[in-house]
Amino acid sequence: MTLGFVSAILPDLDLDAVLAFAARTGYDCVEVMCWPPGKAERRYAGITHLDVTKFEPAKVHDLCGKHGVAISGLGYYPNPLDPDEAAATGFARHLEQVILAADRLGIRVINTFIGRDPAKTIDDNWPRMLKVWKPLAKLAEDHNVRIGIENCPMSFTKDEWPGGKNLATSPAVWRRLFADLGPHVGLNYDPSHLVLQHMCYLKPMIEFPDRLFHVHAKDLRINRAALDEYGAFAFPNLWHSPKLPGLGDVDWGKFFSRLTDTGYNGPVCVEVEDRAYEGPLERRQAALIQSHTYLRNFLPRGTAR
Repeated sequence: MTLGFVSAILPDLDLDAVLAFAARTGYDCVEVMCWPPGKAERRYAGITHLDVTKFEPAKVHDLCGKHGVAISGLGYYPNPLDPDEAAATGFARHLEQVILAADRLGIRVINTFIGRDPAKTIDDNWPRMLKVWKPLAKLAEDHNVRIGIENCPMSFTKDEWPGGKNLATSPAVWRRLFADLGPHVGLNYDPSHLVLQHMCYLKPMIEFPDRLFHVHAKDLRINRAALDEYGAFAFPNLWHSPKLPGLGDVDWGKFFSRLTDTGYNGPVCVEVEDRAYEGPLERRQAALIQSHTYLRNFLPRGTAR
């Protein structure tokens, strides 16, 4: 396996500087954010370290070679099933550009969300999901690119409540997605999202080993006193906090023990969303340094290069 991080936490740096920091810190790879240039629609979104509509593959490869850091995948996390049809169409069209850019770069994974209309049930979302996603899955297959769907509920702000903006949150839904969309759609697996839902984050890795396309390393702490006060059906931000790996409720020893059992040998990328480490660039970089130090206990550098 290789150890990396998600570039969204460093919006103030360009791709060259992001890769340089990764190299100095000892990371092997970076998941590069590919939002269209412009205003962010939510926290940690709208970050453009690679504009997929205008780039030169040779220059990107030169930067990676210069720093000795690979790109683990291209990341773009909108809501392609947004109830606003015009917005949803724009998101889907940009996803097409991300798929094509990955192929041009020889990168075989992009990461995103399936999306959802949060006011509708899973079943009521399904016909539209098939209409939007079957062509995207076919495009990915035609270009030999795999799509890793992050398993985040996306139900953390009032506009996302109550259903969330991502269908792909549970094994029951994953089975349906994989059956309907084919082998080029899999998971960008993040154990913290299962902790949030009070689910086992170990068992799914054994059931879906061939669908683990990419892995995020993010932790999550549940405030049990607040959960007892508000209940699991209350607004999630009332009773949980995203944390750096090792500072929450994920048992990373058990996680990597199970992950290695699957035969997974791809990237594991730190995703920093820990509010305690927001603020100046130096503090966000410190979060990545701390996460690297901790996770190297499970991913020694000698196994990566």
